[in-house]
Amino acid sequence: MFSRFIVVLLVAVIVAGIAAYNWVNSNLSKSAWLSDMSSGQATSWLILGSDERDGSINESSGDVPGTRTDTILVLTKPKSGPSSLISIPRDSLVKVDDKSMKINAVYELYGKKSLIGAVENITGQKIDHVAMVKFGGVQDVVNALGGVELCYDSTVNDANSGLVWQAGCHVADGGTALAFSRMRYSDPQGDFGRAARQRQVIAAIMKKATSRSTLTSFSTTSKVAKTALASVSVDDKTTPTTLLAMVMAFRSASSSKGISGSVYWTDQGYYVAGVGSCVLLDDDKNLQLFSELAAGTHASGSVGTLAEAS
Repeated sequence: MFSRFIVVLLVAVIVAGIAAYNWVNSNLSKSAWLSDMSSGQATSWLILGSDERDGSINESSGDVPGTRTDTILVLTKPKSGPSSLISIPRDSLVKVDDKSMKINAVYELYGKKSLIGAVENITGQKIDHVAMVKFGGVQDVVNALGGVELCYDSTVNDANSGLVWQAGCHVADGGTALAFSRMRYSDPQGDFGRAARQRQVIAAIMKKATSRSTLTSFSTTSKVAKTALASVSVDDKTTPTTLLAMVMAFRSASSSKGISGSVYWTDQGYYVAGVGSCVLLDDDKNLQLFSELAAGTHASGSVGTLAEAS
């Protein structure tokens, strides 16, 4: 399911548009997430989408897991150079207290700071801010925007996500956008294909949210702001100012000069007894990748194992 983190992005747009700093700040749901790791040469945001069913949408599916972080993305803004948006597969193998598990289970089993620690171990970089969005957040925000244009080259009728899609580009409502970003079983690239579509949804919402028609409509921006604030929780150091900085980083990462993709891995079907089939990450390559992203020295374009193989 998708990075409802876009909700946070939209809040920042609203802040810039209607100068409602105090109102936004007082309505942000904040809690302690961050580690004691020293800040580096870049600012990084961890964007999470929870699969916890919280009543934010009506759903009849019997596939209802616990509080898993179904979407994990790292947005990095260096002091100079391109911003980047990198996906971490939900099935990535990590260790917490010497126990092997998939990274999407860390939050549920060990809590917020353990998940931050797992991501910082992968990236080697400090996570400065966190945004977690409720399960139905993307649906609500897309509906508030009046829909967004999405493209996918295959025709899909996926029972697991509920996505019914005719190959091509279409204006999607909130329910379709949510299904579009959740679907993986009908995608030949599985979770990696889903991560790419999640990033596409990010870009589509960013484009619609910052369009002239949206920013010049007080009723639309007000509706989106209220929807966003009801859908997101953040770390206790987040402010409207840091959200605005995140918007700018998103715009850079989503542009032709930005960097996007997934982390590097060596085996996407690595079996661990008691855990199941996992994605075995390439630790050395990922540390090098995020070091370059933080320094602003990495070339623009796509990154990750699949990007290099294509």
